[in-house]
Amino acid sequence: MKKTSLIILVAIIASLMFSACTMSASTPPPVTPTTNLSEIARQATETAIAKTPKAGDTQVPDETEDPDTALTATTAAVVEPTSTPVPTEDGGDTDVVTEYPVPDSYTLHSGEFPYCLARRFDILPEDILDYNGIEGGTLLYPGDTILLPPNGRAYIGNRALQYHPADYTVIYGDTLYSISCLFGDVDPRSIAAANDLDIDQVLTPGTVLRIP
Repeated sequence: MKKTSLIILVAIIASLMFSACTMSASTPPPVTPTTNLSEIARQATETAIAKTPKAGDTQVPDETEDPDTALTATTAAVVEPTSTPVPTEDGGDTDVVTEYPVPDSYTLHSGEFPYCLARRFDILPEDILDYNGIEGGTLLYPGDTILLPPNGRAYIGNRALQYHPADYTVIYGDTLYSISCLFGDVDPRSIAAANDLDIDQVLTPGTVLRIP
């Protein structure tokens, strides 16, 4: 009985030794994977959430150009406004003389009178009348000579009777002298120069003249 048990024990030990000898020592033990597809998906989701800006946060874009270059481009795009031209005092007739020196005396033409000369030469009318010894209401005629006081006082009030520069349409009987008196402070020589006319030229009714 003991002999039989010993034989069985030896057989078991031999069997175990034989199994150990046949197992390859170079075969590594199986490795349990630590990362699976679910773990990869979870990490990707957390990364995307971390990079997403929260509500109320201001996202600053990456600087892609030189600030100096951007400023130069902006400045170059600005178009300077075109300046508005300022009209000349005589309405554009820059080559027309509008002021003439006051003469010592003046010969009246048709349509002229002392008050007309007072506005034209900027002299107080009473000073002209007193200087010539003329009483108010005295009739004067074309060809009469009027002396102009060298130290006369300036005209009081608005010397112009009509707005100018302007256009004027000639009517029958007009002369450059009478038209000058209609505007008050305009010299007939200025009207002649602005319209390329002779000072004593006969005017045709309907002609449009430029009054400087």
